[in-house]
Amino acid sequence: MNHPRKPPEQRLFDPKTFEDETTWKTLNTHDPGIFKDGENYYSFSTDAMYREEERPPFRGGVQVRRSKDLVDWEWIGHAFDGVPKQAKEWTGADGLWAPDVIKVNDTYLLYYCASRFGTRQSFIGAASARSPEGPWTDLGEIMKTAEGDDLEVNAIDPNVLFDREGRLWMVYGSFFGGIYILELDRQTGKPLAGGTGTLLARRDRNIRDGAIEGPYIVYHPQHDYYYLFVSYDSLFSNYNVRAARSRSITGPYTDYLDQPMTDTQHAEPSRIGVKLLGGYRFGTGAGWLAPGHNSVLEDNGVYYMVHHAREENNKSCFHLHVREMSWTKEGWPLVSPERYAGEPPRIISPSEIAGNWEWIIHDPDTDSIVEAIPNSLLADGSLSGPAEGQSWRNVDQEIIELRLSYPWFGGETCKLMSCRGSIQPAWDWEMERTTLVYSGLTENGIAVWGKKISSLEAY
Repeated sequence: MNHPRKPPEQRLFDPKTFEDETTWKTLNTHDPGIFKDGENYYSFSTDAMYREEERPPFRGGVQVRRSKDLVDWEWIGHAFDGVPKQAKEWTGADGLWAPDVIKVNDTYLLYYCASRFGTRQSFIGAASARSPEGPWTDLGEIMKTAEGDDLEVNAIDPNVLFDREGRLWMVYGSFFGGIYILELDRQTGKPLAGGTGTLLARRDRNIRDGAIEGPYIVYHPQHDYYYLFVSYDSLFSNYNVRAARSRSITGPYTDYLDQPMTDTQHAEPSRIGVKLLGGYRFGTGAGWLAPGHNSVLEDNGVYYMVHHAREENNKSCFHLHVREMSWTKEGWPLVSPERYAGEPPRIISPSEIAGNWEWIIHDPDTDSIVEAIPNSLLADGSLSGPAEGQSWRNVDQEIIELRLSYPWFGGETCKLMSCRGSIQPAWDWEMERTTLVYSGLTENGIAVWGKKISSLEAY
């Protein structure tokens, strides 16, 4: 059987590692952008680190990490020696946020941003290099916004990509006026025209100050959709990743229920966008808090979501997470319940599936960590538990259909819901062993995770 190998040890909360950047690996990674060059994977991320009050300020300049396998990461250094001059003068920032890298012809372009936290005094800049490891030459301003100007948008969180015709675009924005996209010049990497571009998504300012940010767009050629990923709510407590899609890169982007991501008047605000990932806890151990600000990597037809998450027991401590993605037959993205550990895909036999499982429902109304609920898949195709009508079956070799009872949308009454998804081998990071995991969507577009805990005999 093809099982994932045991990944290298990744220490969680450990103050001994905070002072030495070379030991960080996944530690202190925030807002990670992902980029592949040749045989190497690179993560470029925000200048952030856990530090106690008596420790000196962190060094700015964009954190850079490298990996051969998306599992074991090594520290490379900083792209810049501090904050570039124009960005510093405009914002006064000590560090850079949310970088993104793209290769245009033979040149690598690094987009970065600086801002005064909680304001629109913000700056997006770019730099060029002949290697993803630099040295980087600053190209200066791409765009900027200011407190008190007549714009709504906030010039941070850039993601740069090509569309299906080879045109270059930048999607960006955070809180305030929402998420926008504008076209860039392929020769200069700067905007083709003035203005802020086209609005793609926003939230009502009365809902957590319009908390939407961290946009990332991916085009999937098989499904012929552009997928917009954003993060809702607070990066400190209840971040969660939402998705929508469009046939055009400039939108409109709609969710599973065909709700526009720009709708601030008609739909229930917490239920717009497919919630793919939020805070969660398997078993009795510590969970992960506020996962978000993701990027997406396509690597030879396989997709990975890369994001940060905070330790439940110390939310000031955050890490890089990589999760393999899958896609429903209708063309909606799913992410694995467990972090990637190099596991090869394979067909799972029905005899392997039966066992004791834990389930997580990413209820879009839930702000807090979702705790897993136990429910066993029995060999006769039924599920354990008090509710009638629960069942599971193989639709085909890849798709598993569940009928699972769960308190719907945070309510008291359990409803029976139907969910289709797939089961794959994974590394159980909580219990440090191999296991099986499930990822699917309900008929209402709610993401469901499962993890096999043990065989039926071991219950």
